[in-house]
Amino acid sequence: MNYCCVCGASVSLRIPAGDTLQRYVCDACGVIHYRNPRLVVGALPEWEDRVLLCRRAIEPRHGKWTLPAGFMENGETVADAALRETLEEACARVELGEMYTVISVPHIHQVHVIYRARLLDLDFAPGAETLELRLFSEDEIPWDEIAFRTIAITLRHFFQDRRHGSYRFHSEDLIAPPPR
Repeated sequence: MNYCCVCGASVSLRIPAGDTLQRYVCDACGVIHYRNPRLVVGALPEWEDRVLLCRRAIEPRHGKWTLPAGFMENGETVADAALRETLEEACARVELGEMYTVISVPHIHQVHVIYRARLLDLDFAPGAETLELRLFSEDEIPWDEIAFRTIAITLRHFFQDRRHGSYRFHSEDLIAPPPR
């Protein structure tokens, strides 16, 4: 960050009074610019014994499979974001269940939140960011073609919980992959 979004003056990276972390602070108006993790929110839509996955039409991970999810917008609740993303990416109407996974991904400054959801009908279609949609049973999941580790973790929890006959909330931290 080079300039203040409030007044346009230069900013400096320093620890503001009363804080413990470096922040961008405007040299002219004193506004502190906080840069915090972004929320990625979505749904795990279920129909009978299958889950709905979207094949991505955008980067990152173009052509890979994921759950309908994306960045939360200002002014919406977490649940509203999950419903909106499901509608945008899968043109699917769902009834949200409980929040199912919260996965912190600190190395990319994100927190991923996925709700369990029930498809209300089979009237779904690819949205602008989706190449194709498909309902998958557990044995059909293209594990090597899942776009993101957070989605693979969520799907594994889901199928394991289903085998045990009860679903529980899952929260974890995802460490950075080893350098190549």
